Amino acid sequence: MSVERLRVLREFADRGTVGAVASALSMTPSAVSQQLKVLAREAGVALLEPDGRRVRLTDAGHALVVRADEVLAAMDRAVAEMAHYRGSPRGRVRVAVFPSGGALLLPHVLTAMADSGVDVLASDEDVPPAGVSRLLADYDIVLTHRDERAPSVSGARVAARVLMREPIDVVVAPTHRLAGKSSVTPAELAQESWISVRGGFPVDDVLRSIATVTGVEPRVVQRLNDFRVIETVVAAGYGVALMPRFAVVHPGLAVLRLSGVRAARAYELATRPHAGKRPAIASVLEAFRAAAALVTGK
Repeated sequence: MSVERLRVLREFADRGTVGAVASALSMTPSAVSQQLKVLAREAGVALLEPDGRRVRLTDAGHALVVRADEVLAAMDRAVAEMAHYRGSPRGRVRVAVFPSGGALLLPHVLTAMADSGVDVLASDEDVPPAGVSRLLADYDIVLTHRDERAPSVSGARVAARVLMREPIDVVVAPTHRLAGKSSVTPAELAQESWISVRGGFPVDDVLRSIATVTGVEPRVVQRLNDFRVIETVVAAGYGVALMPRFAVVHPGLAVLRLSGVRAARAYELATRPHAGKRPAIASVLEAFRAAAALVTGK
């Protein structure tokens, strides 16, 4: 089977439509379709089947995508190994980071990689854990976050490693009745108005845990995904919020530890399986690990 046609198949698995693959690979849709048909003949089995007006992968197609990941990863490793014989790891590593995690770790990573010969090209992407696999169509490494009790994003086509744990605290305005306390229980928060994030993100998962403990549905008055905006709204007295500990920067907020609920988010670094064996990617992963150790003191 052609390696390039396996690459087209993997792109289809990642992007879902022939048109999206054509756009990503600078091909025409008809050329993409033709490559997939030829690959099916090479495989000797149908790889696609009708799905309304579109097509989707068959079971055989899904199985071949997993093998395509392995073949393409091996090709990438071969290229990287030859580069190693020419000198230190070189190349460009595309990294997606969620905004608050990027603000915390990315400056340290960029500093560590500054004179390494590896170019780190970073973008901010704020998606729930379920969106990580899609991001790996365009990025070599994805820094993601989840409630520490939620399952890892690892799967057949995603390799994930836990990077660090960040506690989640409660923030209130300095004039709030709880502002003088060092910690707070879920019961004390039962009647509060909440400024939360959109559903599917770790902070909202912790808020659901508080609801389970108290038996009271939280009254969410605003849903905002930018922590800087959440901080200013809370500081102005329009509600309380859960915030990851290292993300709190507003000087006017009172920060309270949350007792009675294990509340934290786990940072994960996700790649395609075997991608971490490429020297350039491995060096960036190590830079993230060193940055996390610097931040957490561990």
